[in-house]
Amino acid sequence: MAAPLQTRPVKLAGSWTQGYALDVHTSSSRYLGDNEFGHPVYETVRTPLGEALYQLKYSGNRSVLPEIAESVREFLSSRTWRLDAIVPVPPSNARRAVKPVQEIAALLGQLTGLPVCGSCLTKVKTTPELKNVYGRDERERLLNGAFRIDRRLTTGKRLLLLDDL
Repeated sequence: MAAPLQTRPVKLAGSWTQGYALDVHTSSSRYLGDNEFGHPVYETVRTPLGEALYQLKYSGNRSVLPEIAESVREFLSSRTWRLDAIVPVPPSNARRAVKPVQEIAALLGQLTGLPVCGSCLTKVKTTPELKNVYGRDERERLLNGAFRIDRRLTTGKRLLLLDDL
């Protein structure tokens, strides 16, 4: 079993029973100037969990998966939730070689003994990646109608909706 990463859970408000972000992604970012192509360059400092997710998502570094999944498992075990399944949120970029949420959900399912319901939620509309969309209203507008829930698989269930944003 991998050692969990340091996290600082933050409660999220929304139309769910309980929602949490296990940490922020970036602890600081300083603009350094533009590169030779005119693109801005930043000195970015990420939290331990943010760095692990960045390595998985953008570098394809699967070696961080055990630490990420163990961090989520530890958080879940600190609560008295009774869950029926883990539901990974489908990715914005389905062509990406590494699909972080699906891979984290699969390992988390192994660690917790919970089934992973990959067909509970499907993406039915293309959306942009939300990492640079900061307003709640704009996010809601972009995501409106983007997913279909399989009610046969979800009705009456206590589900952990897992995302990496």
